[in-house]
Parts: sequence; C-alpha cells; structure tokens
Amino acid sequence: MFEYRVRFAPSPTGPLHIGGARSALFNYLFARNLNGKLIIRIEDTDLERSKKEYEDEIIQSLKWLGLSWDEGIDVGGDYGPYRQTDRLEIYKQYTEKLISDGKAYPCFCTQEELEQERQSMLESGHVKYSRKCLNLTPQEREEKIKQGIKPSIRLRVPENRVFAVEDLVRGEVTFDSNEIGDFIIVKSDGIPTYNFAVVIDDMLMKITHIIRAEEHLSNTPRQLMVYDALGAKSPAFAHISLILGEDKQKMSKRHGATSLIQYREEGYLPEALFNFLALLGWSPLGEEEILTQDEIISGFNLNRVSKSPAIFNMEKLNWLNQQYIKSKSNEELLPLLKPYLENSKYQESVNKLDNNSITLLIDALKDYLVCLSDITTHAGIVFDDIDYTDDALEVLNGDDVKLVLQAFKENYSEPSTVDEVAKYLKSIVKQTKLKPKNVFMPIRCALTGKTKGPDLPYLILIWGTEETLRRIDNTLMKI
Repeated sequence: MFEYRVRFAPSPTGPLHIGGARSALFNYLFARNLNGKLIIRIEDTDLERSKKEYEDEIIQSLKWLGLSWDEGIDVGGDYGPYRQTDRLEIYKQYTEKLISDGKAYPCFCTQEELEQERQSMLESGHVKYSRKCLNLTPQEREEKIKQGIKPSIRLRVPENRVFAVEDLVRGEVTFDSNEIGDFIIVKSDGIPTYNFAVVIDDMLMKITHIIRAEEHLSNTPRQLMVYDALGAKSPAFAHISLILGEDKQKMSKRHGATSLIQYREEGYLPEALFNFLALLGWSPLGEEEILTQDEIISGFNLNRVSKSPAIFNMEKLNWLNQQYIKSKSNEELLPLLKPYLENSKYQESVNKLDNNSITLLIDALKDYLVCLSDITTHAGIVFDDIDYTDDALEVLNGDDVKLVLQAFKENYSEPSTVDEVAKYLKSIVKQTKLKPKNVFMPIRCALTGKTKGPDLPYLILIWGTEETLRRIDNTLMKI
C-alpha cells in the first residue's frame, strides 16, 4: 500500500523563520490530508553555525504552532538517525560506492587554484569546474595524499543530458547537465554537502514528496544528478512561492518580526498564525478566512497552491489574531494574559487583584487586544493616574457636569455585579432628568480622563468603591 511521506529538515543555525514555518506547515497539511507521514530531521552539517539551542527552539516553535510529526529527531522511527551528524558513516558508504563505480572522484584542488580557474573562465561567461582532477592516476592521487592534501569528492556529472522534473506547483522544469560542472559532494573535512546528504536521507527515509520553498529550485538539478548516480528514483517536487513583504521585497527584519518565537513573545496565538500561514500561497475553496485546523487540513491540496509570491500582510495577521483573541473565553485568556501583566509595570497592582477582578479586567479589555502583549498598554486606563485628554476636559467643563458627579457620589453604594453598576448609572439619568449621553460621558471622563474606552461597569467593579470615589473627587476638584 502506497504511503505518502514528506519531511521538514531545518538547519539549526538560527531560530525558525516565517518561511521555514510555512514550509513545515504545508508538509504537515499535505501529510495529514492524505493520511501520510511527516518526518522532522535536522540538517546540522554546517558545524560552525549549528547549535543545539537552535535545534531545541525550532522543535518548540513547531510544537507551539500546532504541528505534530510521526518520525523524527525527538520521537524516533524506523529510518533514523534523524540528525545528519549522526549519519556520517552512512554518507561515507555511499561516497565510496560512487567512487568505485566511477561516478565520483577525489579533487585535490585548493581554494586558491579553484578561484584562479574561476577568474580565467569569467571572460567566457560560463564557469564550471575544469575536471583537472578527474584523470589523475592512482599514483598521482597517492602522492598528493602523502603531501597531506585532503581531497574533496566531486560527482561526475553526465554530459549532454537533460534532467526534468514535473513540479507539482510550477509545472515541468528542465535542466541541462552541460550547464553544471562536477560539483563537490563531500568536503575535504569529510562532511557531506547539502545536495548530497539530503538525497541520501530522502532516499533512505522513503520520502515520496518534497515540498519546499522556491529558492531551493536551484538545488534541484544537482539533487536529480545524485539520484541518477545512485540509481534511485527521485521523489515528486513541489516548490512553493517565496513570501514577500508588502513592498514586494523578500521578507526581512525591516518588515517586522521574522522568527516564530518573536511572534509568540509578542502575543500572537498559535492558531491565528497557523491559519494565517496556511493562506500564504494556498487558497481554500470558499471565501471564509477564519478556518479551524481540521478545516484547513481537509481542504489542503497542492493544486490550490499558487506559483505567485505570497504577500505577508501584517494587517491581515493582526485582524486574524484579534478575532481569535475575541473568540476565547475569559478562562482561556487568563493564563495567557496574566504573565504579560505580571511582567509589566503594573505587577504590584495586578497582584492585589483577586481572580474575579482579573477576569473583569480581561472582559473589559479583550476586544481592544490585537496581541496578548497589548494588555499592558490598555491596562493603563485601570491602573494609571488619570491623564485627561483635551476632549475629556471639554466634556467636563460642560453644563450640569458637577450635578452629575455629585449625584454619582452621593448615591453610590458598593455594587457586586456588572448589571448592578449598569442599573445604578441608569438611575442617575432618572434622578437628574438629563439625556443618557449627558450623564454617561461626564462620568466616563471623570473616572478615566478619556471620552472612549472599555465599558464603565467593568472598570468600576475592578476599582472598588474607594478608588472609584477618589477619582470622582479628584475630578470635582479639578473642574
């Protein structure tokens, strides 16, 4: 029975960026839609830049996003090891076989010699390796090894061949072997290059489909040639479009956060980012943009993945995140928002609140939150001293304002629910015989110093009687 097998294979040389997260997500969606397997492995052959902390961070970021996998670095499986530096002996065996079959050979050229050769070829406009080491005799090779020269290993690229791939996103793409010189598959330190190791890994792990970013298209001809040299069938390829900023330039730090961990720290919800990334280059059948994970999985297929670049629309991400925040209950939001409040300048004030008051705070402010971290900005209306805006001062200098505030103060008794506060505010309208807006707006401005903001009943309950009346008294003295 045929089994779909895809992989995501990041290099632990930095945090997981948005482009990598989208590639991982598309592989996940493809596998789950077809009841296939997703494999996570680590490509750490860049020994200088690879770090264990980045590896851990990548795994944590993928899990936070909501992805799970069937085989890989932290869950094991039948085709491990799943870290390239643990597979060096495997690569060595295939390297020796290619050399014995005459499909690869040692190259003793130094970097200086290769650069000199490259410069001399630049005039012709076509630069590729001259094959000067291909026909060295065994004795010549032995002599160079005795001199202490450690060779790299090059693949012998077949001449006059056209390598073609039927890309599942981009259609047929062809490559002329004459355009590509014999390339290095193992460096002089014995570490395999990306294009060699990745093929062996995909071949042995029985990967059926490779879904990756368009920028990897340039690697495809070399990988096809390695498959050919090994006598193996290549997987199907699907190169998904690049992600561009709104200025149509490649995503970078100037477009905002680029790593998944930054979005997590700023307070984007994983389900919002999951939804947003799925729509970067893939179109669902309907018009609905807010989709559950199950809805995205059931609707995902490569036929609806666009060739055109995906535009990272920050406004759309913010809107999506806001909708997901609004849809959560206060009980769900409490553990998500509390850490931001406890690490803010309002820590001491927050610690004095009971859970009921914190729940009221969340209820009052959640519709204003684009990100979870915004809670620390909007909480100022509760915890900061009153800073009157010009609009609020204009309201407070109006007719009957003192009458309204005195009525509020004189008749106030400790309410215990939002409904009781709302009922009390309406009673002042009846008592003063003023229009509702001429009652509610002065009270708002007196209590908050603003003409707009969260519903007053929530704020009044959070403050309690003493703080509420203190604010009224301060405003009465001011006006």
